[in-house]
Amino acid sequence: MDKEPLLDVQCFLLDMDGTFNLGEGLIDGSLYFIETLRELGRDYLFLTNNSSKHRRLYAEKITRLGLPIAEEKVFTAGEATALHLQHTHASSKVYVVGTPALEEEFLGHGFQLVESNPDLIVLGFDTTLTYQKLWKLCDFARAGLPYIATHPDFNCPTETGYMPDIGAVIAFVRAATGREPDLVVGKPNRMIVDTVSQKYGYAIHEMAMVGDRLYTDIALGQTSGITTCLVMSGETSANDLLESPFQPAYTFENLGRIADWLKAHARN
Repeated sequence: MDKEPLLDVQCFLLDMDGTFNLGEGLIDGSLYFIETLRELGRDYLFLTNNSSKHRRLYAEKITRLGLPIAEEKVFTAGEATALHLQHTHASSKVYVVGTPALEEEFLGHGFQLVESNPDLIVLGFDTTLTYQKLWKLCDFARAGLPYIATHPDFNCPTETGYMPDIGAVIAFVRAATGREPDLVVGKPNRMIVDTVSQKYGYAIHEMAMVGDRLYTDIALGQTSGITTCLVMSGETSANDLLESPFQPAYTFENLGRIADWLKAHARN
């Protein structure tokens, strides 16, 4: 058995915001990392908790940033949520608190989107959020309907700082209703790794999660057993790392430094 699990990795699961890019700008070393994976014959997949867009929009964005990719190279918490509910609540009536892109995701998986009398409620990262949506969400949660969130992130990194993410809305609903989501699908839930494994055919030990957030990307190591790499290019500070119960297997400055490590340690 190798002393370095990273050498066994065949597919790197890459977070986006704070790891590969910040908004409309690439983080230093990101394209070099992808070039290195291609040289070494390794694969990659963008795995993001951000459910405000579907994979086609992310693929278009990544292509625009300088890395032409097909949409199959992106897997979102929104898609993972729709796939899971397709198995457990197929063709249900759903009240979705999300962007038009998340609504399109659910429509594409055969769900009926409704404003009244839903079978369940889904909360995503909604950059089109209104008070009316929040009010209705709280009413449905208070009524005891199944309540699913796509992911738990409190903030989303941007070029100028942080914007509030779904975790802040979960806290709002909890304060108003006393309800927590019955299920949170995205990282760090093992479910998202198992879904990737089933869809793309990689075993757990053949994948590594690379991200900037301790309580989602790195916590995935504890919930699923996947190898984790923390990059210090986004949310996490050195002090955060020292105090966190979630410790990565590897820590790097950015994706470019992972590429340097892989080149230095690659087997002949």
